[in-house]
Amino acid sequence: MNKTELTAKIAESAGLSKVDAKKALDATLAAISEAVKKGDKVALIGFGTFAVSKRDARTGINPRTKKAIKIPAKKVVKFKAGAGLAI
Repeated sequence: MNKTELTAKIAESAGLSKVDAKKALDATLAAISEAVKKGDKVALIGFGTFAVSKRDARTGINPRTKKAIKIPAKKVVKFKAGAGLAI
């Protein structure tokens, strides 16, 4: 499912126009993105949790040249599915 299909499904389920559903989805995604960029954890009960995790610097291998390369440390977003999302 892509963003357009999700917007259409939200509009149908909530009885909104597609324009209003798109605005609501964009606002939700923006709020989640903003919170995660600040380092906050976003927990949606029954759906899941978005959190920032730090990945340490490490040494990897370039598969083409087989030489060791340094991979810098960085922050990544992780998602942990909630119980309501279990299949």
